[in-house]
This record gives sequence, structure tokens and C-alpha cells, in this order.
Amino acid sequence: MAKDILVIGSGGREHALAWKLRQSPRAGVIYIAPNSAGTRLIAENIFIPIADHQKLATFARHHNVHLAVIGPDKPLADGIVDVFRSYGIPTFGPTKSAMIESSKIAAKELMRSQNIPTADFQAFSNYKRACAYVECAELPLVIKADGLALGKGVYVCDSRKEARQALHLLMVDRIHGEAGERVIIEK
Repeated sequence: MAKDILVIGSGGREHALAWKLRQSPRAGVIYIAPNSAGTRLIAENIFIPIADHQKLATFARHHNVHLAVIGPDKPLADGIVDVFRSYGIPTFGPTKSAMIESSKIAAKELMRSQNIPTADFQAFSNYKRACAYVECAELPLVIKADGLALGKGVYVCDSRKEARQALHLLMVDRIHGEAGERVIIEK
């Protein structure tokens, strides 16, 4: 018996997921939300905003969706998986409590505590302390926003000036919003 699937997200990743799911003989109707012109040929577009988790879960339950697949990072960090599971809908993706998806500091601390190889790092929530660390750290440095920055919160810095500029962009200018409230500096 074919199973209906809801894919959440409107980017290339979600298009690829829907396209591949469509190839399965076990897949029934493939829904995708929010709507995207690129997916209308392979899935039934749903006009529900991605931030409206309750409405999406209600839609999924009403349409007997057997699986929800979440693509983008932001709804994952906001707890969409928890909402879908509370509606009894099997969902592919980490729960909100799985901070390794939405916090690089949490992920790095987990790796460190479990002796999983990872680059040495220091975490900072204070701009001046981060800058002071940069002045004595061995170059090059990699500076990362702790939170979700849509793949744009990483700076490879070959000089102290570049590192200070990256810290200023993240922690003072807040170009990625609250994602840059805390940062990781890796050696």
C-alpha cells in the first residue's frame, strides 16, 4: 500500500528529496510545503507557511500523511519535529532537544566529551573576550556562528584583522541575528 509523504522546505534539497521519494513504488502522494514552482511537477504543492508548524501538522494528519521529511535547519531548530510527533506523525529529523543540529557549541562539547576527534576550539559569548583570544591564538583561525546562519556563518581567517572583522560582523553587527550571539573559534 502506498504511503503519502509530506516534505517540508522549498529549496533544492527538498526538491531532490521529493524527486527521489517519488521514485519509490511505496510512495503515494508527495506533498511539499511551502509551495515552490520547481516542485509542482513532482509533488503537490501546499500553500502553508513553513513557520506554521501546527497548521502543517494538522494538514498532515487530515491527509493521512505517513511520513514527514524536514529539510531546512530553521524549522528543525524551532521544534517542528516535536510538533509533528505530538500529532502522531512519523517525522524524519532531529527533535528540538537535539541541539547538535542548531548549536555548534553543543555539538563540539558533545564531541569533546565523547572523545570524538574534532578541531580544538574555544567558545565565546563576549565580543571583547573573543577579540582578546584572537590576539594570542595561533593562525589561521576558523570563526563560526554558534547558531543557524544558513551556511553563511563560517569565516576562515588568515590574519588577526580578518578574525576581528569576522567577530564584529557576527557579534556586534549581528548580520546573522541571534545565530552570532555566541561563536566558536577553531584552530
